[in-house]
Amino acid sequence: MTFDFQKPVLQIIQALGGGDAMPVVEAHLIEGNESEAKSRLAIALTGAVRQVLPAALDGITVMIHELKADAYMRGGQHKTPAAALPDPVQMVKDFLSAMEARDLDQARTFLAPDFVMYFPAQAPMHRLEELVEWSKPRYRFVRKTYEAFDVTSGATGPTVYVFGTLHGEWLDGTIFSGIRFVDRFETAGGLFTRQDVWNDMAETKASA
Repeated sequence: MTFDFQKPVLQIIQALGGGDAMPVVEAHLIEGNESEAKSRLAIALTGAVRQVLPAALDGITVMIHELKADAYMRGGQHKTPAAALPDPVQMVKDFLSAMEARDLDQARTFLAPDFVMYFPAQAPMHRLEELVEWSKPRYRFVRKTYEAFDVTSGATGPTVYVFGTLHGEWLDGTIFSGIRFVDRFETAGGLFTRQDVWNDMAETKASA
């Protein structure tokens, strides 16, 4: 089964049909994508199949066929492939590292103009400086230990969930650790548009 990769992934999955067999997905791309991007694409297609079909991981085959630009034409014109989106998991890691280092200039490079943050018991924030001021009366510093990343297909791009624990220091110098957190990031065009944060910091501090 072949398809035009301009179609949504959902259509690709539906085209595969049912059965407990070993589905094969073929993608045709114009040359120009890096190996890392093609690997991410193959992993994403494999995961998409497993969301719909009862196929074992070892039974799913993904084949990416590359065409030279002069061998592809649509609408009477040769096309140049768009650059692949950045790895959303690496984006999250780099953004959170910049925030921990309070490198706000670097952190802002990951944000869309309409970026918004939602933290527990706090009105929506649109500027990183708001978050820094909000955190000052709560703790001296906080760091994150990552346990898992989940990537799903959102309405405008990949959505990333981050699971792990927090460690750091309260204002009185007391050390804390092992506080659970979940961050959710929405993306569009390779930038973050929204961050939702859930954690047990308030409960942990109240019981300390």
